[in-house]
Amino acid sequence: MAGMIDRRGFLKISAALAAGSAAGFSCVEVARAAPLAIPAVDSLSLRVLIDSAHDQFLKPSTVQGVLHQPPGNGRGADYRKVLHNQWGLSLFAESKAGEDARTILLDFGYSPEALLNNIEILKVDPTKVDALIVSHGHHDHYGGLTGFLDRYRDALSPDLKLYAGGEDNFCHRLSPSGVQGQFTDFGQLDRRELAARRIATVLCEAPTVVAGHAFTTGPIQRNSIERILPNTFVERGIKDGLGCDAGHYSPAELQGKIIPDEHVHEHATCFNVKGKGLVVISSCGHVGIVNSVRQAQAVSGIEKVHAIVGGFHLGPAPKEYLTQVVAEIGALKPDVVIPMHCSGLNFALEAQAQMPDHVIVPTTGSRLTFGA
Repeated sequence: MAGMIDRRGFLKISAALAAGSAAGFSCVEVARAAPLAIPAVDSLSLRVLIDSAHDQFLKPSTVQGVLHQPPGNGRGADYRKVLHNQWGLSLFAESKAGEDARTILLDFGYSPEALLNNIEILKVDPTKVDALIVSHGHHDHYGGLTGFLDRYRDALSPDLKLYAGGEDNFCHRLSPSGVQGQFTDFGQLDRRELAARRIATVLCEAPTVVAGHAFTTGPIQRNSIERILPNTFVERGIKDGLGCDAGHYSPAELQGKIIPDEHVHEHATCFNVKGKGLVVISSCGHVGIVNSVRQAQAVSGIEKVHAIVGGFHLGPAPKEYLTQVVAEIGALKPDVVIPMHCSGLNFALEAQAQMPDHVIVPTTGSRLTFGA
């Protein structure tokens, strides 16, 4: 049944919740005996605050009912200021259900300088934000968060929460150095800094409704042909209050060994748009974009996929594997596929070849509108 977790999963989560409570972090209920009550929205707008490129010559278009409004020249009131692009992703999601409006900030790019600059130029209103979501524990998705809070925290809701996929988001990440057995630091999300900025952390280790309009997938089941392509390594454990609780990981992880990153708690953010279907946002999709969409379908009970959006981490994919994955995406019959960030030019070209009437390629500053 959608929303259910097995006994082993429940014990793991219970350990994490106990650790979180001891540290003063808040968590949502995670063991559910019934399917999640999925909200529906009339419309959804996604503003791309940060992506890796900006194309001022893009023209407005409508593909399968989805409106893409490009950013134009990307300059601010001061012509010397222009949109910043970087390796990372940040999305400003505004949804409406009747007269009820919600705003969610999903991921925060690599640096606060880029995020704050683009917020100013694009004239989005950060004080409207009802919830924050971080997709996974990579710096290019949380790097701008504390700087954003330093600038805007006092103007935001006093009970603003950050929804993270789970304990794994706070682990120490490392990158291969090119020398066997040697690594370079890739940082870690620090809950102490969040607590100092009066942000409660919600560990969504099961599907969770966010701000009454969106829902997260919870841990993503891995049952497609997809595999995790090489990326970072991870180190479990807490040192001086920094890191992730290793109490429910493997013996090797408990020993503090550096191991390939499996992104245990990466999650996707989803909206159910009335009359259209699911909009599934996979910020990086390390665990597989097909897996992510199937998980969204399973936890929501909704089969129709309106849009698959975000980073799919297929830039490093071998050609044969990429062709297979794009075919699997096509089998899901989405109305539109909208690649960003780490999806790769190779993915965009292959998707356009296999699904020529169903692809939108946005850039930093683009606005995508779904529904009414």
